[in-house]
Parts: sequence; structure tokens; C-alpha cells
Amino acid sequence: MAIEMQVREQTPMTDRRVGDVHFDDIVAARHLLAKLITPTPLVTQPLLSQRVGAEVHVKLENTVPLGSFKLRGGLNLLASLTAEQRARGLVTATRGNHGQSLASAALRHGVRCVVFVPEGNNPDKNAAISALGATVRAAGADFDAAWSAALEYSKDTGMIAVHPSREPKLMAGYATVALEMLDQMTQPLDALFIPVGGGSLAAGMGLVYNALSPHTRLIGVQSAAAPALARAWHSGELREYPVGETLADGLAARVPSPDTLAILREVLDDLIEVSEAQIAAAVRGLAETVHQMAEGAGAAALAGAMHLKRRIAGERIGVVLSGGNITAAQLSQILHGELLPHAERAALLAAQLADMEYGARGT
Repeated sequence: MAIEMQVREQTPMTDRRVGDVHFDDIVAARHLLAKLITPTPLVTQPLLSQRVGAEVHVKLENTVPLGSFKLRGGLNLLASLTAEQRARGLVTATRGNHGQSLASAALRHGVRCVVFVPEGNNPDKNAAISALGATVRAAGADFDAAWSAALEYSKDTGMIAVHPSREPKLMAGYATVALEMLDQMTQPLDALFIPVGGGSLAAGMGLVYNALSPHTRLIGVQSAAAPALARAWHSGELREYPVGETLADGLAARVPSPDTLAILREVLDDLIEVSEAQIAAAVRGLAETVHQMAEGAGAAALAGAMHLKRRIAGERIGVVLSGGNITAAQLSQILHGELLPHAERAALLAAQLADMEYGARGT
């Protein structure tokens, strides 16, 4: 029996939805994507497991075309649009991977796409988005400012604004990662580590795992340089936090989404923060063991597992390597153990955040 069919026998109808995403939406997305994307590998490597002190299974979402799980959501969203919606075109904001995925899916369907990026965004990522036919516009100092500019552009032009972590069709596409993992595993996971930026990947995967493998602990991992969602998850309070320069720029959001936060507080068992040094060590560890290239955000899940290695000792765990779009300069510095240019600024940000209130999770 296909894993997605088991939910009908194991879970009451009322439990098959989180937010605006229903389990059936994820199943439909999987059927659609099966025609477009080859399932990504789930691999183990004895040396990596030895280093972590647990049996580690790595989901290689860096092998998706364009190098990120994000394409799953873009393709699912574009397939759901009406002719009238496609004629209006799409506008979004991104630091890179989401913009590429939406641009690629829009190109496939002949839909206009405008992508706002923060000023000073990685030029390689901007070029990759442009190469996929989208118009790239720079606005603001960070993702949230770029998103505000995208919203204004949507009001002025009538184009449909697509937020990378608040759109149900994107989340349903992202959640297909979980269905694949459950099909690929011969034994259930004790814990699963998922990177968290805006939170849509963890939210979608959480719906699937809560329905089909409720004993698996779900642990979100966020960069300590951009901790807004992690802090909100623990405290229950929505606050803006300063965003520092980070290897995991794909996880860098200053303003948490209340809707996504509510879902994450429902489906996750923990949400932890990892340092730049831990992220760099995880990038290096993935290269040395499973011989895969991971961007900072893509390596965050493994960084989280290493951070909690005492807690997970001897367990069977999964980590989602969510993307591999790292620059050659960053990868070279990490592999050679060099101090990254923003390391001192990241340390100053950490000191600032330490002065801000951060207590145990509220109810």
C-alpha cells in the first residue's frame, strides 16, 4: 500500500489538515510531481553516522533540478493556476532558491515573473534567476524589505504576489519530500531534522509525519544569526529580530509569519538554533562523508543533529539536505577552514541577541 493511502486508515478526517494545507493536497502534489521530478535519494554513510553517533539518513534535495527542494513548490503552484491568474503574472521576493524555482515554473507555463531581491544579494543567484526568464529587481536591505517592495509592485500592476512560506500550494509541494522519505525508509525514524527559514518546509513535512509516523520527533533548525521564528516558537510572541550575515542566507527572515508559526508550534517537537561555525562544519562534513555539496541552509539540519548528538545517541535519524547552491568562494573557505569575512560581525550579532529575552517555550 502506498504510504499516502495509509493516512485514511490511521488518521481521522479532522486531523489531516494544518493551516490551509490538507493531506490530500500533498498527495495530489506528489502525483503531479512524479511526472516532472525524479524522487531524490535517501542515503546513509557509515563515517557520517560515526561522527554523529547515530544512524543518519540524508535526504538529498540538492539533487533536484536547480539544486533545491523549492522547485517542488513552484511546479505545484503554477500547475494550479487558472488561465486568468497566469495572464496576470507573478511577483515574489527571494534570496535565491525560491526565486529560481518560481521563475523556472513560470517559464515552463509561459507566465511573466518578477522577482525582488535584497540590495547586495548574491549576484550569481540574481543571474540564475534572470537566466530563467524572470525580471530581477533589487529593493531593501533584507528579504522582508524586498517582500514589502513585491507587495507594492503587486498592488500597482495586478500581478499575483507569492510569499515563499505562506502559499499553501508551495507548502503542499514541499511536503512531498516527507512522503518520499517514508516510502524510502525500511524502518521508522526516531527523529527528523528539518531546516527552518520561513518554515514552510517544516510545516508541510510536519503534517505528513504527524499523520503517518507520529512517534518520529520533528526538530526544526534555524540559524542563530536569524532567530526570529525560533524565538517566537519558544515564547509564543511575534517579534522582529535583527538578521546578521549568515552562510544560511536562505533561512534569514526578520519577521516571522503568524500563520506558519502556529503550524510549527503544532507539528514540531523542538526548534533549535545553530551557529555559523556549526553550519560551516556541517557543510564540510557533508562534503567529506556523503560527498555532496550543501549550501549553508542546506547543511543546517545536519548542524542541528550534531548540536544534539548526546540527545540522539544511538538513534535512527533523518536530515534534510535542502539545497546545494553554495558559491565557489564560500565552499573553498569552508573546506579550507578559513575564517569567513562576516564571522566577527556574526559574533557581535550573537552578543546582541543574547541580551534579548529568550525563555522556555510558552503554551
